[in-house]
Amino acid sequence: MRDPYQVLGVARGVSNEDLRKAYRKLAKEFHPDRNQGNEKASDRFKEISAAYDLLGDADKRGKYDRGEIDAAGQPRARGFGGGAHRAGGAGGGPFGGAAGGGFGFDPNAGGEDIFDEIFGQMRRGRGAGGAGAGFGARNANRPMRGADRHFNLKIGFLDAARGCKRRLTMPDGKQLDVTIPPGLGDGQQIRLRHQGDAGRNSGEAGDALIEVTVEPHAFFSRQGDDLHLELPVTLDEAILGAKIPVPTIDGMVAVGVPKGASSGTTLRLKGRGFPLKGGASDQRGDQYVKLKLVLPEKPNSALEKLIEGWAKTNKYDVRAKYTVE
Repeated sequence: MRDPYQVLGVARGVSNEDLRKAYRKLAKEFHPDRNQGNEKASDRFKEISAAYDLLGDADKRGKYDRGEIDAAGQPRARGFGGGAHRAGGAGGGPFGGAAGGGFGFDPNAGGEDIFDEIFGQMRRGRGAGGAGAGFGARNANRPMRGADRHFNLKIGFLDAARGCKRRLTMPDGKQLDVTIPPGLGDGQQIRLRHQGDAGRNSGEAGDALIEVTVEPHAFFSRQGDDLHLELPVTLDEAILGAKIPVPTIDGMVAVGVPKGASSGTTLRLKGRGFPLKGGASDQRGDQYVKLKLVLPEKPNSALEKLIEGWAKTNKYDVRAKYTVE
């Protein structure tokens, strides 16, 4: 496998956020849903997903950067190379110095680790003319877990609030039905166990990690588990009070506007927000409705005359505090 940094087109010091953006851009471009029947795009998508699986995991990325694992996520043998310590010095027996063909190992490793390294090197045909090939079979045949797969799924604001089901197409054409729980937030992940790459040597399959993008709503906004809405009211509703229809994620409800409500007055609808994280299924945040006084679009002579007469005897100062010396 190629260097995962090259696969994603990023530098080694890239931030996690820029790494995620690069992955999402490429995944969108080469996703099988947009490239049906294109095997090259499918292979590229798999390569991109595998690269992000490694670099998107902080622990794996650190190990790769330190040379502890390769681009496929497999451990590298420790202690080999021209500068490795050699057992026994220049004439140190069959595994040391020139006599041993250059086998090196970590002198601080445990006995079993040392022999794993030596036998692994012999299996690969290095040193001593490749003698002992096949000694690493114990490690080569052990079960290995499959790689995780990363996907992005876009859903509507109300679908995120209420919960929904979506069908996801895998790179191999397999389709998965994904259940979106109510209240899921933008950027959160859903893990589908054992829906990633198949394992090796009877190892378990990896997982499918689905990052959800929630589209913004025309008038709702979310703050934590609470729902916020700015709602227009007419002059007569604000002055006289009224019952008005208010949208919620559950549908329309009737809400009372108090007499003399000003623009900016906020009403609280308890339990009309998003499901609380970690709470019971019936526990939810609140919805806050901020009233916005809106006058008629066209001038109204009757209203103007009424206000002129009223203003003559009902003067009041709303900007008393707004002064500068």
